Amino acid sequence: MKDIRPAILLFIIFTIICGGIYPAIVTGVAHALFPKQSTGSFISDKTGKEIGSSLIGQPFSDAKYFWPRPSSAGEFGYNPLGSGGSNAGPTNPDYLKTAADRVKTLRDSGVTGTITADLVQASASGLDPHITPESALLQVTRIARVRGISEDRLRMVVSKHIEERQFGFLGAPRLNVLVLNLALDGVK
Repeated sequence: MKDIRPAILLFIIFTIICGGIYPAIVTGVAHALFPKQSTGSFISDKTGKEIGSSLIGQPFSDAKYFWPRPSSAGEFGYNPLGSGGSNAGPTNPDYLKTAADRVKTLRDSGVTGTITADLVQASASGLDPHITPESALLQVTRIARVRGISEDRLRMVVSKHIEERQFGFLGAPRLNVLVLNLALDGVK
């Protein structure tokens, strides 16, 4: 009994510290320093309705929108609960068929030229909200045709929404597909 009492007391103390005080402090600091990110980086439409997060990809399949990177997260895609890659190797027959089907869909939509990998392959998490500028430019002809907008106007929208490397050296230039498509809805 002499050994159990201090163990129970330490359990209670560490539960309060690690399960209550520490998370409250971290949450408070996050809200103070990063208010938008700590609440999910939600994006709202013109009416103020939250329509998605800038941190998680959204499914777009309509020809009038830029299509995102494919998702392998869950049955319906872009599900954070099913996050993770397919873990299929480059010689896996199922993976090759999936990639070929995605290329065919892009070709059928009018995409010509070299198709970028991020339009065919899911990211490691399956939730990536970004595509490369090259991937966006490959889709300009299709979107211009469907929307009746000039390709030059769409290229200007793409170039205006390119996010440069983080801190000037991390990652690659990219476009957030949800942000880009929201801007696209405002283009006449």
